[in-house]
Amino acid sequence: MEFIKNIVKKNMPLWFTEEPGILFGHNKKEFKNLKNKWKGEKCIIIGNGPSLNKIDFDLLEDKYTFGVNGIFYKSDEIKSFKPYFYTVEDTAVMKDNLQRINDYDLSHYKFFPSIYKKMVKNRENTLFFNMNRGFYDKRNEFYEFPRFTPDASKRVYCGQSVTIINLQLAFYFGFTEVYLVGMDFNYDVQDSAIIDGHRIISQEDDINHFHPDYFGKGKVWHDPKLDCVMKSYKLCKLVYEMHGRKIYNSTVGGKLELFERKPLEDVFNKY
Repeated sequence: MEFIKNIVKKNMPLWFTEEPGILFGHNKKEFKNLKNKWKGEKCIIIGNGPSLNKIDFDLLEDKYTFGVNGIFYKSDEIKSFKPYFYTVEDTAVMKDNLQRINDYDLSHYKFFPSIYKKMVKNRENTLFFNMNRGFYDKRNEFYEFPRFTPDASKRVYCGQSVTIINLQLAFYFGFTEVYLVGMDFNYDVQDSAIIDGHRIISQEDDINHFHPDYFGKGKVWHDPKLDCVMKSYKLCKLVYEMHGRKIYNSTVGGKLELFERKPLEDVFNKY
């Protein structure tokens, strides 16, 4: 407890430290029960780029899918689709879509950082993880330096994209092959946008995602820093391949060429 008191006295955020057990509220025991639960299986991690509108969602039926952030717009459009796993990392996404996030009912798993625990009212099928945000903090020795957790029950590391969170979770859960879709890896900031440091406030329809309301007028998003995302992707690729696993890019088009491309149609059957 003395260590905690010293941190508080220095006015340092609790997530800044690497000391295990310092953060509270995450479902450590429940996460341990999910370790290698899907060992040897394939999963699909869904990004929200415009190319997602070119995906045949029949191919995703009854598959292990990770959806993120505003994927509920796609569920509005395709009533039969909801992801198996759902994850949010970004604070602006939580604040701007809190009602939709709380109303988004899933049959399986929703994952949120424990720092958002008070915001999440719908706790059904929900687990909270300990999120380390040192990647974003200039005071941290690991600022913009990617890391990959071997144990998601203790902590999960940020890496500039919620996809990095999901790649760590998928690895911990035992998935052997991961297929990325909707990862266009390309952003345009419209001239009308209000830029405040790394915060971007949209003034018109979103052109960077599959739905115009995703980060539409009045919503806040952050500089995507694709160079930082690429650093994290490279680490994820290395870790997967070191353990005999594979990440594929199944996005239709886009500019992400780090991962071997493989169309979903070549991997999954519709039925």
